[in-house]
Amino acid sequence: MDHTPSLLSHMHEPAIETMPRERLAALQLEKLKRTLRHAYENVSHYRKSFDAIGVRPDDLNSLDDLVRFPFTVKNDLRDNYPFGMFAVPREQVVRVHASSGTTGKPTVVGYTRDDLETWTSVMARCIRAAGVGPEDVVHNAYGYGLFTGGLGFHYGAERLGCTVTPVSGGNTERQIMLLKDFGATVLFSTPSYALNIAETALRMGIDLGKGPLRVGMFGAEPWSEGLRRALDERLGIISCDMYGLSEIIGPGVASECAEGRNGLHGWEDCFLFEVIDPDTGERVPEGRSGELVITTLAKWAQPMIRYRTRDITRITTEPCICGRTHLRILRVTGRNDDMLIIRGINVYPSQIEAVLLGRPNIQPHYQLVVQREGSLDALTVEVEATAGVHVDDYPRLAKDVQHTIKSMVGVSCRVIVLSPGELPRSEGKAVRVRDLRPKER
Repeated sequence: MDHTPSLLSHMHEPAIETMPRERLAALQLEKLKRTLRHAYENVSHYRKSFDAIGVRPDDLNSLDDLVRFPFTVKNDLRDNYPFGMFAVPREQVVRVHASSGTTGKPTVVGYTRDDLETWTSVMARCIRAAGVGPEDVVHNAYGYGLFTGGLGFHYGAERLGCTVTPVSGGNTERQIMLLKDFGATVLFSTPSYALNIAETALRMGIDLGKGPLRVGMFGAEPWSEGLRRALDERLGIISCDMYGLSEIIGPGVASECAEGRNGLHGWEDCFLFEVIDPDTGERVPEGRSGELVITTLAKWAQPMIRYRTRDITRITTEPCICGRTHLRILRVTGRNDDMLIIRGINVYPSQIEAVLLGRPNIQPHYQLVVQREGSLDALTVEVEATAGVHVDDYPRLAKDVQHTIKSMVGVSCRVIVLSPGELPRSEGKAVRVRDLRPKER
């Protein structure tokens, strides 16, 4: 059952990004009906989960009816490892990606040839929205391989006609040489690795901010406005946020525009977005914080129905200065599974980052260490002093940071100030939390 050609025709419609919202909703409803039928008829997991609560694809008559259908969660992919969530014969799957699988079996995602075309198209939209075009030289420091980041950005930039250098991650000094020698104007990487690049370049005596670099597209981990300001200043760029998940398609689900940089445009012709109360599963009104849920509308190898991302955010349909009509995701502030509960207080790493960034004499590098002390959990925040701060001032700095975290976040913690360079640097996704608590049996 192949609906792909008619759906792809919408992808190339020039006015898709500024389509009136009424037409966008009608297009979503058409695609959602097809997606539900495709999933129900071809994936045993969906057939069983729909039947278990007595709902069928034909029960959907409006977009609001989607709330009647069950959620999909990451464990569903693991339980059907490796190919049990595929909705097409394996012979039609032309590429497979997977998560790292550090906590068990990886989650596997598959793509038909038309899925790859969809992915490339939405990636090109994202990159164009950041002000990038054929005149640009792109330095792609996202990892290539099973991780979706590197190849997603690569093909999107090539679609726009950019010159792409597929560097991948690691070997930071060589990256800086290539950035300089190739005259890169655009950097793709995680925000933490971009910070590492900027810091390493400074130690090498190279000021990337004075070169041709002008745009950075950063994603794959939550980051704060403070880190954006630091990257803009240190690299001389306009930093744009990018959002995606391998389970949905990879990067390319949503992206900031260069004009607004106030929320990420989620491409509603390809994805349907909801925000729910993470405890009750009920939808929350527009503008209220909750867990983001995404349904794919144009992915045929592996459709995702109401996938719970665990990402905490808000959405708005208010007009954007750029003229795009697709809703905006107002920056992901953290993940349910990243949240720490310290003596009854909910703490996200991004909250700590927001406190640290911009503070005098403190560098934008940190780790949160969680330990069990007696029957209670204790949080230690490790930070670095800037170069030139005397070690005798470290205790005063620690006390000041500790007080600010207590005032702004509400959690009591121990703060340790380290010398510059003591904390590990990111060459991909940053490791922000070291959980030293005994594992539950």
